[in-house]
Amino acid sequence: MHRALEAGSSPPVTDRPTRADWLVDALGLALADAQAVTLTQHLYRTLRDWIQSGRLVRGQRLPSTRQLARELRLGRNTLLAAFDQLVAEGFLATRQGAGTFVADLAFQEGRACAEPIAAREAAPPSVPCSLSSRGAELLTYSGILPQRHAAFVPGVPALDRFPQALWRRLLRRHLQHMPLAWLDYQTQGGVPELREALSDYLRHSRSVRCRPEQILIVQGAQQGFELIARLLADAGDEVWIEEPGYNGAQACFAAAGLDMMPVAVDEEGMSVASPARRGCPRLIYVTPSHQYPSGVTMSLARRLALLEAAERYGAWIVEDDYDSEFRYGQRPIAALQGLVDGARVIYVGTFSKVMYPGMRLGYLVLPEPLVAPFRRANARLNREGQYAVQAALAEFIARGHFSRHVSRMRECYRRRQARLRKALAPAVAQGLALSAGQAGMHLVAWLDEPALERTLVERAVDQGITLSPLSRYYLKPPGRPGLVLGYAGTPEAEIERAGKWLALAWCESRRG
Repeated sequence: MHRALEAGSSPPVTDRPTRADWLVDALGLALADAQAVTLTQHLYRTLRDWIQSGRLVRGQRLPSTRQLARELRLGRNTLLAAFDQLVAEGFLATRQGAGTFVADLAFQEGRACAEPIAAREAAPPSVPCSLSSRGAELLTYSGILPQRHAAFVPGVPALDRFPQALWRRLLRRHLQHMPLAWLDYQTQGGVPELREALSDYLRHSRSVRCRPEQILIVQGAQQGFELIARLLADAGDEVWIEEPGYNGAQACFAAAGLDMMPVAVDEEGMSVASPARRGCPRLIYVTPSHQYPSGVTMSLARRLALLEAAERYGAWIVEDDYDSEFRYGQRPIAALQGLVDGARVIYVGTFSKVMYPGMRLGYLVLPEPLVAPFRRANARLNREGQYAVQAALAEFIARGHFSRHVSRMRECYRRRQARLRKALAPAVAQGLALSAGQAGMHLVAWLDEPALERTLVERAVDQGITLSPLSRYYLKPPGRPGLVLGYAGTPEAEIERAGKWLALAWCESRRG
């Protein structure tokens, strides 16, 4: 390779990639800034600094001097001189017939120690972060979930019960037989087999009126809300939203610059006939089958009134049917979308609750006039993808695995809710009020004082418990105090431990 091959010891074997391509480009950029020193000196200093800072890691193989000379358009002697000096000082090591490597240097155990002194003394100035007003508002709806889904994080399914082995087999088969066309940009609205399977499922289980062509596959319900807000409303338009309501939808509408008007929810659901209502909505967001987070089901009278209001105002209803599969001791409730022909309803579904959140697949059922524009806009803004995953999901549904999984999860969540109620029984006996829990994946514990809500949330952190304050689901403060207790994704033993702690903490607050 060059005359330095005879010197030095063999570098440690490493599994790291060579990164030869980026190293050539990086050296090219560094040499462009060379001033007041020879090219050999500049190469030597650059490589030495990169090794000291950890940018070049121990055991990393460097490109040959022949390759560097050719691609950087330098004389090879220039490179040999720089490499020889680095080998002599112990920064590089060579191995006969293998090449030149970054030496095994003790100071690279810690990156902080590896920083050149000059770099430590002259830290780059911080760049000011100035968000837009919409960006700042969006962050108020954007909490951070804990890394570990302990009790009682809402909205998380029983990941420990998901049939991973079966799912991996389906994924592997569809990845292995993936058509070449799926590697290209797509504008179909989703894999046809998945839209066919979903259409059949929704017609029979949710009474949704749709054909496969009306279904648009998106990357989760959140993306669906964003697409609806962008295509059907302008900044400043009014959207009616449930109070309390889902923070994810609130975030999407806030990011779109819409004027959110909270509409009170009572035991019959959203009340659009409220005399406090003003303005003309462009969108109306509802969770009629299982209101989030209160858990109530919208009555038939309220559903018909909502459909009539949408027709009167020329508004679009956004029906979020996020966990309708999980009902306990209660007959399934037909979707709002299927009540009347030609309803101004966009039905939104997701697989995050019934399968797993990391799948990032959801869907919209669109009225006929919206199908073409939504498909075009989605292909432009978001791009379609994950066709192999979509095909595996289509087979999962078509072969009956989906319905069997839903049935197993329904029974699992029934048991977990019962375990939570049992753990909270001492507090309930003393007056703690819980929601009915006839459906869904969470319960609401109603509290009397905002101070108690804050105290319980703060104390729970030390116990490794996540309590979601109900007041945060309200657009207009202060909001009713309470706790949203997700039980679906928490194992029974943890439900019992956390539930007993919460019951004791609540009872102690009453005595205090």
